[in-house]
Amino acid sequence: MIRGLSIFPSSRLRRSVRLGLRSLWLHRLRSLLTVLGIVFGVCSVIAMLAIGEGASFEAQEQIKNLGSQNIILRSVKPPEDQKVSNNQNNFTLDYGIKYEDISRIQATIPGVTTIVPARVMREYVWNITIRVDAEVVGTVSWYPAMRNHRVASGRFFTETDQLAAENVCALGAEMARRLFPLEEPLGKTVRIGDQYYRVIGIMEPLTRAKGDDTGQSSAQQAVDRMYIPLETARRRYGEVLFKRRSGSFERERVALHEVTVKVDDPEKVVAVSLAVKDLMERNHKKKDYDVVVPLELLRQKEKTKRIFNIVLGSIAAISLLVGGIGIMNIMLANVTERTREIGIRRALGAKQRDITTQFLIEAVLLSGTGGAIGVLLGVAIPFAVSAAAGMKTIITFWSPLAAFTISALVGVVFGLYPALRAAKMDPVEALRHE
Repeated sequence: MIRGLSIFPSSRLRRSVRLGLRSLWLHRLRSLLTVLGIVFGVCSVIAMLAIGEGASFEAQEQIKNLGSQNIILRSVKPPEDQKVSNNQNNFTLDYGIKYEDISRIQATIPGVTTIVPARVMREYVWNITIRVDAEVVGTVSWYPAMRNHRVASGRFFTETDQLAAENVCALGAEMARRLFPLEEPLGKTVRIGDQYYRVIGIMEPLTRAKGDDTGQSSAQQAVDRMYIPLETARRRYGEVLFKRRSGSFERERVALHEVTVKVDDPEKVVAVSLAVKDLMERNHKKKDYDVVVPLELLRQKEKTKRIFNIVLGSIAAISLLVGGIGIMNIMLANVTERTREIGIRRALGAKQRDITTQFLIEAVLLSGTGGAIGVLLGVAIPFAVSAAAGMKTIITFWSPLAAFTISALVGVVFGLYPALRAAKMDPVEALRHE
């Protein structure tokens, strides 16, 4: 007796599933159109979250490369420049970060451990007949460690190279490939004007995110970069940089284009950045500098990511809601069409729970099938986007699982009312239905 009771519910469930599949198969086109709403909803959840996660990951990686304990100062040309002019076509613009600013920061602000100054010049770099328009960065030997930009092969220049103002350089990865497409660049020489520089190192590729908003200037975003000792840059280029224009040329006196300040404790970064801003404001009459705090940018990115995920989730939820309404609509139509069938089953001894289970199973089969197809498409689309557009996409483990679970719940929620309506039909009235 006990064995019979244990087998009976499972056999009844299997029979209900077979009846549900048969019923849906009899109306294949209608069932397919109903399933599509769930398919697109689930697919959009997974695909949009994967694309959003990929974009957020690239942006955060780029910000992390700047250093979470770093504060970056950049020279910015003010709206109205201080001019030392002899005539209208020959003048000098004097602005930006000075060496005195570095000395003041080191002397007055506690918590600052390391400072990396840099000058940036736009030049043509030659390897015999191959030319690359690049950013030539004059900096110090500890730049790679401070900016999380390591050397892939060879070495970076040393303090000895710096003091001797040696003509040595480290090339960016992309720049090295363009200048030396068929040979190993290490040990070779490149030319800038009449100066030759020996290549001693190749840098690792920089992570770049499309639509980046880290506040980086073109110098930092440039793919083609060449690094030389800061003292070499000072001796070769002097304090005044020349920019030729049509009919005239412009001279700029910029001591340093960029300064990276490292703080000993991440908890002090915000406080030190405020102190740096205050110090710069008191010593610069014009706003000819910008202060970038990667830690603040990283926090903003994380906040933006959360908002972005909420928006995407809401859009996908609306899609699933529309799919659920479609399921309810088709199940109500099924109840109306199968009124006589319901009456016959009730007359033969079926209980209300049997009728409820039957229609709920059909609703869950619709939503479950749509969820499974949606998961497959949702996983495939990010790979297609990565291959076609070169965008990074990240599919988290929980997004397909959550999307499929929600699709199944949609079937239960939106199939419950039609199922209860069918179960509560009066058997006599149902048998009279034509």
